[in-house]
Amino acid sequence: MKILCVAGARPNFMKIAPIMEAFHAHPDIDPLLVHTGQHYDERMSNLFFRELGIPEPDVNLEVGSASHAVQTAEIMKAFEPVCLQHRPDYVLVVGDVNSTIACGLVAAKLGIKLIHVEAGLRSGDRTMPEEINRLLTDSISDLLFCTEPSGVENLRREGISNGKVHLVGNVMIDTLLKNRAKAEQSTVLEDMGLVPRGYATMTLHRPSNVDTPAALGAILDAVDTIQRDLPIVFPIHPRTCKNVEALGFQARVETMAGLRLVDPLGYLDFLKLNANARFVLTDSGGLQEETTILRVPCITIRENTERPVTCQVGSNQLVGTSTEAILAAYDRIQNGQFDQAGIPDLWDGQAATRIAAVLATPVEHATVDRRQETGDRDR
Repeated sequence: MKILCVAGARPNFMKIAPIMEAFHAHPDIDPLLVHTGQHYDERMSNLFFRELGIPEPDVNLEVGSASHAVQTAEIMKAFEPVCLQHRPDYVLVVGDVNSTIACGLVAAKLGIKLIHVEAGLRSGDRTMPEEINRLLTDSISDLLFCTEPSGVENLRREGISNGKVHLVGNVMIDTLLKNRAKAEQSTVLEDMGLVPRGYATMTLHRPSNVDTPAALGAILDAVDTIQRDLPIVFPIHPRTCKNVEALGFQARVETMAGLRLVDPLGYLDFLKLNANARFVLTDSGGLQEETTILRVPCITIRENTERPVTCQVGSNQLVGTSTEAILAAYDRIQNGQFDQAGIPDLWDGQAATRIAAVLATPVEHATVDRRQETGDRDR
């Protein structure tokens, strides 16, 4: 069983690592790793591959950055010949980045069965490019592996047949649990002069938060108050860095003595940093999940989340973007209201093993060319 496993952007790498490892434990599964090159620089790509022990890609498309339309088109153009050359039984995509939908579309049009890992997540906000990618990828997938019950319910509501859907847990958590001891060896706290629970971590990159002065200004108002109480370490995204200056906030940020802007960090350093934070401020989806396992309170600066289970178990506060709401969430954390959170079912480090077990059951998931099922519409 030949499976082309696709990774393209930084969030994908943490998800693909345990899948490749689990597949290699099954002699009847032949996985090939395709790196689209959507994230391609040292910090975004090469460092993650080394730290997570991901094997060198069998194929690197090296598409680079571009607008959503151009990048998606370039990935499709580069990926189609790979599929025609290797003729896989499955293409496996993870998450919700442009590489996910681009390679999914190529597979579907070639009649290759498509696997989507992290399926069914929904924010309900179609202004997010990731939401469009999630919806479209799920609609053309043949096997859909979900991280949490909301994903299963969303797919059922959208008419996806139950036989295609499997609740397996979260492969991103597989990676976290495997690497937590290694991350503890990081010297990032000493290097930054930090003490455990004596600082907060922040990430901010979504266009809705950093592209307008009203939204970014309201968030910075809250940050200004918090950083007077304890340091905030802010690995700043290139988009956010550019907009802080373009929107006229550079001078204000420079006056915040407790706000420490740093370059994006490698996986192990960032894991150590978050694991020892008093809390995390973020608009990232993955950090909502990681902080849940780390038992570090999370404040999500968004109006919606595709990871509702993190709120249900009590680790995450979804607060929107108003200054008052962010500060109210901060006060609740300081009062100890979010120190006793639960862990979602199946977030136990075995999600990739479950995925491999499903795929290694040939009776249930024999490969069938879609064109044989429906007739070759191209003729």
